[in-house]
Amino acid sequence: MNFYRSLPILSLGLAPVVAYADLIDDGKASLTLRNFYYNHDLRDAKAPAQSKIEEWAQGFIFKAQSGYTDTPIGVGVDVYAGLGLKLDSSPARSGSELLPGFTKRLGAPRDSDPRSVNEYSEGTAALKLKYSKTELKIGGLFPKIPLVYAGDSRLLPQFFEGVTIDSQEIKHFTFSLGQMRQTNYRGFSHSTDMQTGNYLNVSSDRFNYLGTTWAPVQSFSLGVWAGELEDVYQQKLITASKFVDVGAWRLAGTMSHMDTGEAGSALAGALDSRLTSALASAAYNMHKVTVGYQYNAGDSALPFLQETDLPGVGNAIQVMRFDRAQERSWQGRYDINFAGWGVPGLTAFARYVHGDNFEVNGRPGKEWERNIDLSYVIQSGTFKDLALRLRNVEIQGDATGRRDESRVILSYTFALK
Repeated sequence: MNFYRSLPILSLGLAPVVAYADLIDDGKASLTLRNFYYNHDLRDAKAPAQSKIEEWAQGFIFKAQSGYTDTPIGVGVDVYAGLGLKLDSSPARSGSELLPGFTKRLGAPRDSDPRSVNEYSEGTAALKLKYSKTELKIGGLFPKIPLVYAGDSRLLPQFFEGVTIDSQEIKHFTFSLGQMRQTNYRGFSHSTDMQTGNYLNVSSDRFNYLGTTWAPVQSFSLGVWAGELEDVYQQKLITASKFVDVGAWRLAGTMSHMDTGEAGSALAGALDSRLTSALASAAYNMHKVTVGYQYNAGDSALPFLQETDLPGVGNAIQVMRFDRAQERSWQGRYDINFAGWGVPGLTAFARYVHGDNFEVNGRPGKEWERNIDLSYVIQSGTFKDLALRLRNVEIQGDATGRRDESRVILSYTFALK
């Protein structure tokens, strides 16, 4: 690009080259290989459709993000393509959502044809425009905001189709607004309307949101958000986080309150979820301890966009969310980084959440979930950055019965540019 700019006599003819050079030179692309084994022992789950879910698949995730043209309004494009291949499955063990079913529909317990497809592919792209510190994206999106946080807990990542605007024109403030129209669920190879978590028979093709985050210093942030799934629910969220270093200790805390009610035609009926959660942690050297509390003061379970993560809900963990009407829950978690013992790249955590104070068929209910997570990333040599993650969960509850789940995830990302 500098070569062209050093030739002013040719600047007029080469202006398009200059403009589009930034589009390429400032871009990046990667290919992630993700090998995923999933095993779910349903044990005495309430009315199980099968005794076990077990599948193994290989995923290929390509992402490319261009730079912006050197024009008054920068123009760029983001591209995503995913491919999933079945390595092992059977009709008696399908349903992991690593692979789409031949006739699967979200919310159906078992299809007339329970086989998983041998392979599937998906893709999307987004046009992006940038002026100063404001960016507009139209098309395929991977939102990471408190109300719409695209999930990535299976073979291929979740994405949405819509439009977003993010702006940082004012120092210490980030403003966001957008509209989502469709999403691709992990058990599908195509986009569809957005369904409502906890109310799976309800869907909509329009989710609008706006919000702002204020971060005057690195150690503190405050966010205020509002969103509405058209004709289903409307939601408001306030969240704040703070950390402070005391000698070799880092003390941190996060609090949030999410207030949700029905919207428009109220397709899910009257809704009343007032969910408050708090997490506090203390980290020292290679150790970190976290405790948390959460309470849904409302008379209905929390509605949310199905399969999205819930960063504003402190006890929404690997499988359960502890968000039933009137449910209260407590969390305890311990993290360790084995670099302090001479094994860099090896980390682990154990977590336990217990919930009660809700009803199941008119009787008092309780439930709990235990997670064990072990990760190792090779730090050097031929296989540098190859990552292995082992995840195990056990849940037991009056509404869910007892279930065990294990995941083995092997991933490697190639930087293509």
